[in-house]
Amino acid sequence: MQVQVHTIDSPTDGGYVLVFGDIDTACQRQDKPLVRVHSRCLYGDALGSDDCDCGPELALSMNMIQDEGAGVLVYLEQEGRGAGLIWKAIGYRTSEQLDIDTFDSYEWLGLDPDTRRYELVAKTLCDLGMTQVRLLTNNPEKVRALTDAGIAVEVIPLAIELGTERGRRYLDAKVRRRKHMIPRDFAPWAPLPNTTTEVANPPADQVRPRWWRRLPIGRRR
Repeated sequence: MQVQVHTIDSPTDGGYVLVFGDIDTACQRQDKPLVRVHSRCLYGDALGSDDCDCGPELALSMNMIQDEGAGVLVYLEQEGRGAGLIWKAIGYRTSEQLDIDTFDSYEWLGLDPDTRRYELVAKTLCDLGMTQVRLLTNNPEKVRALTDAGIAVEVIPLAIELGTERGRRYLDAKVRRRKHMIPRDFAPWAPLPNTTTEVANPPADQVRPRWWRRLPIGRRR
């Protein structure tokens, strides 16, 4: 599968857009490409933390893109919900010491619980000719940013189960504190008026990263 790599230049919300397969043809046919907007998480993406849903969400999204033969991964340098790796590690330690969730620990440390913005992502997708997408996300802020930019969004929440008590508490905190839609028996937010919802709920073995292989790199911008 051919890959194009584009950059999003920003000191706070920048990153890379990896376009897999023939997205141009899909856009011309008015199809809705799969899109995953993902903030970098060293613990989850690279170290395989069982306390975080980032790694399983990334793996599931990439498996779906590979199965379809095309899609987009927006990989943003927004470690620690924008606080950076060092503050993220301090926040984890504070959470353990005080037995609070990471949103509370950030506030205890004087940090904003989440500084990430997605307007540049929306602009980049528009520049690439995407007017409608299937967005692989549980985060209403990502949906809002794209719809505000005029992109029609079909929401596909990612049903991820974490096996540790710390991980389950983190998912609960994301629902309570940031209104994420973690697919289970209820949804804390409904799709925006011009969106629809489908739930990606894979077998457990499909959240492992089987998607990575030697990929030819296409043109870069």
